[in-house]
Amino acid sequence: MLTPYALSTDGRSTPLGVDERTPLLSWRLRSDRNGDLQTAYRLEVTANGVTAWDTGRVDSPENSGIAYDGPTLQSRTRYDWRVTVWDADGAEAGTAESWFETALLHPDEWEGVWIARDPNVHPPFDPPVVDDLTDRVRHLPAPPHLRRSFELDRKPVRARLYATARGVYEPRLNGAKVGTQELAPGWTEYRTRLLYQTYDVTDALIEGENVLGAVLVDGWYAGFIGFDSRHQAQHYGDAPQFLAQLHLEFADGSTRTVATDADWVERPGAIRYADQLMGQYEDGSRTLTGWDAAGYDAGDWTPVIVADAVPGSLVAEPDEPVRVTEDLAAVSVTAVGDGRHLVDFGQNMVGRVRLTIRGAKPGQRIVLRHAEVLTDGELYLENLRTAEATDIYLAAGRDTEVFEPQFTFHGFRYVEVTGYPGLLAGKDVVGRVLHSDVDFTGEFSSSDELVNKLYGNIRWGQRGNWVSVPTDCPQRDERLGWLADAQIFAPTATRNADVQAFFARWLTDVQAGATSGGAFPDVSPRVSMLIEGAPAWGDGGVIIPWLLYRTYGDVRTLERSYDSMVAWIEHVHRHNADLIWRHRTGNNYGDWLQVDAETPRDLLATAYFAQSVALVAAAARALGRDATAYEDLHGRIRDAFQREFVEDEGRVQGDTQTGYLLALAFDLLPPTSVDKAVQRLAADVEKRDHHLTTGFVGVALLCPVLTKYGRADLAYALLHQDTYPSWGYSIAHGATTIWERWDGWTTDRGFQAAEMNSFNHYSLGSIGDWLYGGVAGIGQTPDSVGYRELDLRPAVGGRLTWARASQETVRGRVASGWRLDGDQVVVDVEVPPGATADLVVPTSDPSSVRELAPGESAPADGQATSGGESVQADGSATLGGEPAEGGLRVRLGSGTYRFTASR
Repeated sequence: MLTPYALSTDGRSTPLGVDERTPLLSWRLRSDRNGDLQTAYRLEVTANGVTAWDTGRVDSPENSGIAYDGPTLQSRTRYDWRVTVWDADGAEAGTAESWFETALLHPDEWEGVWIARDPNVHPPFDPPVVDDLTDRVRHLPAPPHLRRSFELDRKPVRARLYATARGVYEPRLNGAKVGTQELAPGWTEYRTRLLYQTYDVTDALIEGENVLGAVLVDGWYAGFIGFDSRHQAQHYGDAPQFLAQLHLEFADGSTRTVATDADWVERPGAIRYADQLMGQYEDGSRTLTGWDAAGYDAGDWTPVIVADAVPGSLVAEPDEPVRVTEDLAAVSVTAVGDGRHLVDFGQNMVGRVRLTIRGAKPGQRIVLRHAEVLTDGELYLENLRTAEATDIYLAAGRDTEVFEPQFTFHGFRYVEVTGYPGLLAGKDVVGRVLHSDVDFTGEFSSSDELVNKLYGNIRWGQRGNWVSVPTDCPQRDERLGWLADAQIFAPTATRNADVQAFFARWLTDVQAGATSGGAFPDVSPRVSMLIEGAPAWGDGGVIIPWLLYRTYGDVRTLERSYDSMVAWIEHVHRHNADLIWRHRTGNNYGDWLQVDAETPRDLLATAYFAQSVALVAAAARALGRDATAYEDLHGRIRDAFQREFVEDEGRVQGDTQTGYLLALAFDLLPPTSVDKAVQRLAADVEKRDHHLTTGFVGVALLCPVLTKYGRADLAYALLHQDTYPSWGYSIAHGATTIWERWDGWTTDRGFQAAEMNSFNHYSLGSIGDWLYGGVAGIGQTPDSVGYRELDLRPAVGGRLTWARASQETVRGRVASGWRLDGDQVVVDVEVPPGATADLVVPTSDPSSVRELAPGESAPADGQATSGGESVQADGSATLGGEPAEGGLRVRLGSGTYRFTASR
């Protein structure tokens, strides 16, 4: 039966706190029969049991991005919704239900004010705890604990807490943390907007005294960020502030609000300082036991000040927050002398450590230092630059104490623990993995362990660098949202996970950070010294909205991004009237971290200029706007590129891999030069004994372009390469994430320059897109949106004997895989309801292709598919076949299929 599943509102499952006035409703589809599809749907939306919107039966195959079109949504209201679908026969089929709840839809509904510590009350340390801290952290203030007690004469039937901070906060209610989020409210372009979170706290409230509280730290707002540390121009304020209000509803219909105001009180607690780059320092003897629960005497606490009576621009959190998603056990704990233990988690991760301390004396100082790699058996710390990544705990002297620094995060595999009492047991040290909690829905695997390890490293790199924003590295004093890194890796990210809401939210900050002249920044949220984007960096503001449209059918984000996309290309055009992008008002990084090659920067810049203009033209067509001017401009840039950079015999200026890749991938060559350029690209790879030279910009294009132009053999040779420079080289030397640079460490030179040498950086992992799309063959046709028309082209090659991948699309699950069986290749594919597919079965003999019946594991006689013939092995729709480059193309409807053919 045709069944809807994975219902979502604005890309989230059952979101609590939505402030879109017309949220988008979506569902995926599955069916147990081939050829099925949705012919109609019905949406029913109710609030408090009353129908708010009923579409009736709508004859349409659409199942994604259906805009709510009922009466105006009301604030703080739960809306239940149901979808019913009709199948290919026109019969009513499956039904599924979900819900969303609105947040505060009107600014005047905010009753709370911004509160903060009175800066004249508490010195940074009261009294000074130790005198061996660095100057960077010595004067950091101890975070305030904020508290408000209130009485209830009855338990409410419904309660919602709306909260945010200029800084980072942890909400507390009646002795417990509220919610599962970490590092809330996350990092946005604070100059223009701030996210707030919504929490269901109904069950936490009691009759009698209740206590609402929060721990408030500097976070991104007032702490160390980027590589310019605490310069006033780079961060947003000197001290954190808190804003919250608790809405209570009672059985008789009455309501009450408890909000931040001058009646709140504060005082410092066990945390002496907390910073995302420097670490967290906690004194267990100063723990405020019971401070956030009833019965606590707060008589000596200090009144807060009202820092700002105007809430400002607040937006309900539109995507999943940062959460702890996994705990890693230590694979080894080694006593290394001098009261030190070295802990190895076996995986370069991002998060923090939870340390259980047994039998420590009062005041015993335990220090945790974090590193990604070792050098001569000790932590390699030089690449952290000014980030101290050090957590400190002063024991209270209790039999058992637990230290978990919840307001910092580090990038690390190894932790040095100094000062632990006795021997540290493995069970007492846990790595807590945290990242933005996107739903990882893609999978890839193969017969080759090195390739599988590469894929695993790519996923870990995405997890570690998806911490509120798509960062470039999680360990050193940077951790910025570089646009080029994001746009280069975005195709891989969309394969691995559902990142629609994550990217849509971040793009709002990208656009807010643009200059008045239309220049996107290099990084978002923007920092002062990186205002105007470089080629390939600023272009991320064009490329990512288009990718979201192609991948998810996300028209809304494309519409909201369109004007800024246009402004970007007009900015570039305004400064480069001759259409060669030479004149820049920002940076130009070229093909960052390329090796043994130097791609001309003007060539790279102009190629991206052309590509961005082409995508703006495509966006205009998709949105029903006039694309003529942009189509004309693209043609003129293409002509200029050919005059300036394309030489005789298909040679592209610079004669580098990246130069050819850009020209071929962006369709910038005259037709007569394409084959010659491919030959030159292939020759360069071959003369280097199957090694690459590409940096950040070229690497994502390398294997896809080689495969597209008939040289999948070279793509596989690069994939399997394990000598420098290659993906396999880092794996051969112990990498568990993607390195920032090919030569992060080499046998002959050791570590690269510590000034820029991360061992967890996703850019060079952009080959992940090709693992899904090239090796396993999952793609969509050039005009397809949201994987409605699949282009399945599995590429058999290399030393693989099998490979398979799957990903959840907005239509449903797509899967493709192949395996070698003697002299046969067996191909398995899955097409979701409502999609169609062109499958090219890889074979040297198209007449040998046979479709197998369900469960059949050997070729069946009488089912050969040759040009134009169709087969009906199981009564499903195989719509015909025709020879194609590399095999036989067959047209498929939805369902699961298996084919076999001669190799």
